[in-house]
Amino acid sequence: MNEIQGDRTDGDGIRGTAAGTAPVPLSVLDLVTVGQGRTATQALRTGVEIARLTERRGFHRYWVAEHHSMPGVASSSPAVILAHIAAHTDRIRLGSGGVMLPNHAPLVIAEQFGTLEAMAPGRVDLGLGRAPGTDGATAAALRRSDRLNEGAEDFPQQLSELIRFLDDDFPDGHPYARIHAVPGPVQATAPGGVQSAHRPPVWLLGSSGFSARLAGTLGLPFAFAHHFSARNTIPALDLYRESFRPSAVLDTPYALIGVSALAADDEREARRQVLTGALSMVRLRTGRPGLIPSPEEAAAYDFSPMEREFVDGWLANVIHGTADEVRTGLDDLAKRTGADELMITANAHGGEARLRSYELIADAYGLPSAA
Repeated sequence: MNEIQGDRTDGDGIRGTAAGTAPVPLSVLDLVTVGQGRTATQALRTGVEIARLTERRGFHRYWVAEHHSMPGVASSSPAVILAHIAAHTDRIRLGSGGVMLPNHAPLVIAEQFGTLEAMAPGRVDLGLGRAPGTDGATAAALRRSDRLNEGAEDFPQQLSELIRFLDDDFPDGHPYARIHAVPGPVQATAPGGVQSAHRPPVWLLGSSGFSARLAGTLGLPFAFAHHFSARNTIPALDLYRESFRPSAVLDTPYALIGVSALAADDEREARRQVLTGALSMVRLRTGRPGLIPSPEEAAAYDFSPMEREFVDGWLANVIHGTADEVRTGLDDLAKRTGADELMITANAHGGEARLRSYELIADAYGLPSAA
């Protein structure tokens, strides 16, 4: 196990550098999926393996997404998972894709990510979303309130509060002026205090225009969920770029998109693997969330006409096939959207298929075998 450390020297870490022949930097979004017959412990071990593999192959960042009350997704606590991943990696950027801000007090998030920054200096990202990451009843339990719309509407105010906690710069007279997120900048102002110069960059995540416009207005980097909202991708990216105002964080826009992609040694195997994710989504959308089904169960499942229509639409947005086919699909998507970075999520029943997919994609682009 590596020490939890690893200062980076590549500036703010927001803008990555494309490796090999990739058109843009490549990154990873991990849902820490749990397949039938597998445990959460195995899923988390796979997460470590994916992070170590993609770090070695030159991927830019590894993010974890917050979800709740979904048996097949073990990423309910991104900060905890990222601390574990930090202990097993040295260079790859680590972050949330994202933390759902309305589910948490801004001070708690600032403390959690300040702690992560102390563990892995200069390589932590804080991606924020305003969706609950779950159903309404679970969101109400998380927030101890049934006024869910209020949380989304308060997002800009919550975001401002969180950033002030991260920067420790509430104005005099503010109720929180004497409250400090620790670890954080206040430690540098204490007698004899020394504090890291790094602060996790804040990203806004979205699947519609709201966060795109807000990210642009504030001059923040933007991450769009193309993997489940493909129709909105180009309009949202256009809105982000049109709304962008230079800031202390970015001079020009920087947008990544989440992409569902899975490569296998042959096209048939790739189809067999991605069908498990499609069946899982059918069950989720019909109120029957469960573990990720096996390829055998997915192949034998009798889809209704309505379910088949959903599956066909879902798989049309999943880039899958051989390594060459996936590379072509990713190249086309990068060109069509103008995205500055592609964040790949490979959803399948077992960790072996996901690891193989990232390895094949890295090989297809000639990414280094050791970073």
